Amino acid sequence: MQINYDFLLSQGVGAPSEPVVEVGEEVKRGQLIAKCPEGKLGQNIHASIYGVVESIDDKKITIKANEEQDDKFVELTSTEPIDLVREAGIVGLGGAGFPTHVKLGKPFEKGGVLLINAAECEPILDHNMRYINENAEYVVKSVKTVMDMVNAEKAIIGIKSLHTEEIAKLEAAIDCDNITIHGLENMYPMGEERALIREALGTLLNVTDLPLAADAIVINLETLYRIQEAIEFKKPLIDKDMTVAGLINGENIKTFRNVPIGTTVGEMIERAGGLATEEYGEIIMGGPFTGKRTTLESPVVKTTGGIIVTNPFWKAPEKMGLLVCACGGNKERLEQLAESMGAKEIVGVEYCKQAIEMKNGSRKCENPGHCPGQVQKVMNLKRAGAEAILISNCTDCSNTVMSCAPQLKVPVFHCTDAALRSVGMMLIRKIKK
Repeated sequence: MQINYDFLLSQGVGAPSEPVVEVGEEVKRGQLIAKCPEGKLGQNIHASIYGVVESIDDKKITIKANEEQDDKFVELTSTEPIDLVREAGIVGLGGAGFPTHVKLGKPFEKGGVLLINAAECEPILDHNMRYINENAEYVVKSVKTVMDMVNAEKAIIGIKSLHTEEIAKLEAAIDCDNITIHGLENMYPMGEERALIREALGTLLNVTDLPLAADAIVINLETLYRIQEAIEFKKPLIDKDMTVAGLINGENIKTFRNVPIGTTVGEMIERAGGLATEEYGEIIMGGPFTGKRTTLESPVVKTTGGIIVTNPFWKAPEKMGLLVCACGGNKERLEQLAESMGAKEIVGVEYCKQAIEMKNGSRKCENPGHCPGQVQKVMNLKRAGAEAILISNCTDCSNTVMSCAPQLKVPVFHCTDAALRSVGMMLIRKIKK
């Protein structure tokens, strides 16, 4: 049983949180342990367990858990919905962790659409679908609450059309005309907010535009019902839903509800059945496309949506080329994977022509999921001496790569390969619609 829980002071977009507890102090589940810095973008952090503060440094607060725990928590004290969201420390739970109170802080003056991102974009992850399957009525209740908060005229739930059972349950739970469901194509990256806006509203935003440019606010499904919990039960964001998958004993994809934040990756793998083998490629925190390599000792944070124990890496040729897509792993992630695959030299790096570099150094796709073609990029890497290429492309980009790479006799690896092999899923290559 896990004894120490680490609470990272940076768990999303903004400045690190500031500790408000001391070493040796007894804390309760739900108690504020670190606050958002005054006047800065950030978030509050609360203890998810009962225990004693073991240590504090500039990166984390460590709490030694009491032997006995229960689900009770210290309730929030605010009264207004937006203040409860701020006090609860809620952030976007499907991506970078942008503070939700900021996103909801400017209601629509007139009209406006609340878009619920229930695409569950990444392969393997399935905890959002399980939640809908078991709690469709609560999802609809949560939609209505946030609609009132932001003065939205209507709400649209974006969900992949293949999830027929979940769609049927949502349809049965919806009892008004201004909440509708929009079926999405089963491809990556349908959960990217600009892709969701394009599909649901018919508007393609510029890479620098926020959803408000389309009179829309986009909320991830889990963020949505955590908002409802904060308002209805005055519960801080102290628990997280997630999928644990890959080389684990028993079923290779398992979902978990209300995992205390700060739980270690290793503890979650044990709860899922334990490692099925000592030989594995890596452990990913997140999804196959955008997740990061993690360790057994690392803690679950607010944005943790998945833990995947992958297959061992396939051996790659010594000379590799990288084709970076804005929708998947970045250059540094592909370099890490190439090294793990045994590549001795990266002979070239190409970027999808739609992967526009932003001011912060990240990249965004001009039109997520709609690819202009990759022939020239693949040819450039072959000319540079690449004996194989490693790509991080979306479904459509991968199709375009596979339309030319085989003819050029260039083998293709994808950043998701080891993760998808670990659960027996089809690899991202040429995919027929």
